[in-house]
Amino acid sequence: MLGADDAIVSTASLMIGVAATAASKQSILVAGVAGLVAGAMSMAVGEFVSVSSQKDAERADVEREAVELRNQPEAELKELASIYVKRGLSKELALQVAQQLSAHDQLGAHMRDELGIDPSSLARPLQAAWISAASFGSFALVPIAALLLAPINLRIPMIASLSLLSLAALGAFGGYLGGAAPGRAALRVTIGGALAMLVTALIGRWLGVTLG
Repeated sequence: MLGADDAIVSTASLMIGVAATAASKQSILVAGVAGLVAGAMSMAVGEFVSVSSQKDAERADVEREAVELRNQPEAELKELASIYVKRGLSKELALQVAQQLSAHDQLGAHMRDELGIDPSSLARPLQAAWISAASFGSFALVPIAALLLAPINLRIPMIASLSLLSLAALGAFGGYLGGAAPGRAALRVTIGGALAMLVTALIGRWLGVTLG
């Protein structure tokens, strides 16, 4: 959701800033497409680096645990049982559970209950990267579509209106998913987006007058 909001705000603000200089439709479109590509690549690289770091940390924890299981199996079994005791099981039952889980998948049991790592959902950097890039690129098309549909004298209002409506819808949906008030969430993200677009419009206008 944050990536989608960022895609709309950053691309729309960039395009509005360029449009405020009285640039041509082609120049505004180039700016929007450049913002889309740059933003998608930035999101992909950032997500790849972040998730790769998470994956490295997970791998290091798993390798360390595997060494401990080889060198101290009894101590690790007791440690696993103690975790179940803290969750409410009796010592006898906790030990039985630990023994049965260890017999089935010793490392997996310790990954889940000691390290808090689900073996089936380990970090996947490439997957995270392309999903982030696709999300950003998809929502960055909103202001670009507004430009393509807008009459020459309504470019800035059309880009701003369609982008803010999209932000409001995303904000309301995010609030609904999070159990918050949809109206308040929509208002918050809409005001933030409007301020960003206003600032870039003023800067673009100022630069257009100064450098023109």
